[in-house]
Amino acid sequence: YKMVLLIGFASALELSAATTADRPNVLFIAVDDLNDMPLFMGCYPDAITPNMDRLAARGVVFKRAHCQVPLCGPSRASIMTSTLATTHGYHGHMSDEKVQQRGKEMGTSTMPEFFRDNGYHVMAVGKIFHKHVPKGSVDESGGRGSWNKHPKGKQKYNGGKTLTDWGRWPGKEEEMSDYKAAEWAVKRLNKTYDKPFMMMVGFLRPHVPWIVPDRWFDYYPNPEKLTLPPFKADDLDDVPDISKFLNISTEMPHTDTLIKKNQWAEVIQAYLASCTFVDHYIGQVIDAVENSPAADNTIIVLWSDHGYHLGEKNTFQKESLWERSSHVPLIFAGPGIEPQQVCGRVVSLIDLLPTLADLCDLPPREAWQGRSIRPLLEDPSGDWNHPALTTWQGNNVAVQTERFRYIHYEDGSEELYDHHEDLKEYTNLANNPEYAAVKKKLKTYLPTECVVKGMGKQQKILAEQE
Repeated sequence: YKMVLLIGFASALELSAATTADRPNVLFIAVDDLNDMPLFMGCYPDAITPNMDRLAARGVVFKRAHCQVPLCGPSRASIMTSTLATTHGYHGHMSDEKVQQRGKEMGTSTMPEFFRDNGYHVMAVGKIFHKHVPKGSVDESGGRGSWNKHPKGKQKYNGGKTLTDWGRWPGKEEEMSDYKAAEWAVKRLNKTYDKPFMMMVGFLRPHVPWIVPDRWFDYYPNPEKLTLPPFKADDLDDVPDISKFLNISTEMPHTDTLIKKNQWAEVIQAYLASCTFVDHYIGQVIDAVENSPAADNTIIVLWSDHGYHLGEKNTFQKESLWERSSHVPLIFAGPGIEPQQVCGRVVSLIDLLPTLADLCDLPPREAWQGRSIRPLLEDPSGDWNHPALTTWQGNNVAVQTERFRYIHYEDGSEELYDHHEDLKEYTNLANNPEYAAVKKKLKTYLPTECVVKGMGKQQKILAEQE
């Protein structure tokens, strides 16, 4: 009887080991503050991003992916736990250990912990969480790196406490954090592992400051010839007061001011130079996988934590509930994913964890609020009716469907835009009685409760006013 048990136990171990070994690897690439300007997104003509473009050609591009919070820390908390900010409770920046603890309280765990607990060798470098990967969640960590601010201080912009600035990096490229992150990842991707791996690589650019070495500015030699984003001087005349308060940062550059100073084109040049810089190092990491023994069995996903205004709505920032702040690039490529596919369905970044679990045949968690988008990887034009929810500073929520964007504020104020006719969001339809039924339907998607564990600056001001 004991012999039978031992034979059965040994067989189970062999089966488990075989199953684990057969699972795909995951290369998880995060790009900080990257909006929809890369060429593969088809929204902007001037970006030079050949490496992201070739990755896009290898798989499925999600043209309408949205983040859950338009700020790095809480957005990544949502991604790592597959929960909304109104559920996990962090609406501003928080410690990554708190995200780790909160995940356990909610009945889930962070993404690296989840994969590690399911037999993966997990490695992380660069910006994955907001500051660093929580202790004990990965097998190897290369750290996050610094922002690479100009050593002589601010060069172009001195407003507020923001890191916003643009200019040319005077030092060696090898000093840049993204150079070091790519080097660290490539070294480990050249190794072989006795179990599947998850490699998480987080790049800092094009997060501010938009400061990169000269050679990347050389790709855009004449800023005056670059295409400027759309700007309408009276754009905010039809939005409620709370919208202007929550969505426009007084610390960030404003478009009308930069126009007067003749600096808008300079900003676009610096942002694009930062995109091309980071694209180069993304290419190094992709090359390392493609030239490794894991080439045919590695899922690659590339994403950004939120979008970014570059002059639209008279501002240069994230941290708004408009489309520019939540719209992000998203690519899936790898085994079983047909190349050169484009999906126009609305998906969310909280779908990343459930999707990767599904593709790797790992058991889902009931606490996840995202859903696997594997059906769209298999049929990018298939039916899909799951709006994306983006929250900002508490229970202020944008509901994004394929046609409409509805924004509901805590004081009852509203905005509504028809993206079939008005993707630039110039005309607020919320007070038009013809859209009453549309608003009623979209309201049904709003979260029913809002947990607040970490407050942002705007939230604190509102609380004081109340």
